[in-house]
Amino acid sequence: MMFLLAACAPGSGSVGGADYDPAYDFSEFYRIANGRTFRVIVAGNPFSSIRPEEMRERLLPVMQANRPRPRLTFTYAMPAETPHPDYRLVLVFDAANDLTAARVCAGQIRTKPEISTRVAVFGVYCRNDSALSQAVATTTATAPEDPALGRLLGQLFQVLFTEVPPIDRPRFPFAFPR
Repeated sequence: MMFLLAACAPGSGSVGGADYDPAYDFSEFYRIANGRTFRVIVAGNPFSSIRPEEMRERLLPVMQANRPRPRLTFTYAMPAETPHPDYRLVLVFDAANDLTAARVCAGQIRTKPEISTRVAVFGVYCRNDSALSQAVATTTATAPEDPALGRLLGQLFQVLFTEVPPIDRPRFPFAFPR
């Protein structure tokens, strides 16, 4: 019940369009991320008054404060050698309308030429060139440190890295008495 109330709070934004590859497995994510660094790629900049490098720098602690359950540390650093498999989170702000998760994981990222008045982010969890999960999220925020953006990222991470994706959930969470 409290989750529903929090979702209705002003400035909480919305997360939708979630999709999971049948290969998605939370235990795999937990195993590779818990107690380790986890690479994030950020494309686009929803705050035109802030330089892109500064926006990314200011966004990293916000992502860390709202991280998913494993004790991971988000990083932008690219390892000296590309790991195999190559797990990463890609956040595309103001993504092009026809951008797909498959293109994002293949490194073919495009953004819209104009910046929206709302912060819109397309999140994709990739393993190599495969998208394991994806979702879109929107909110109104004026800076990376805006509490509304922090709440939205927390919600987005919970959807992207869910412990029980919808394809695995039972149809009825309870049994009907006979």
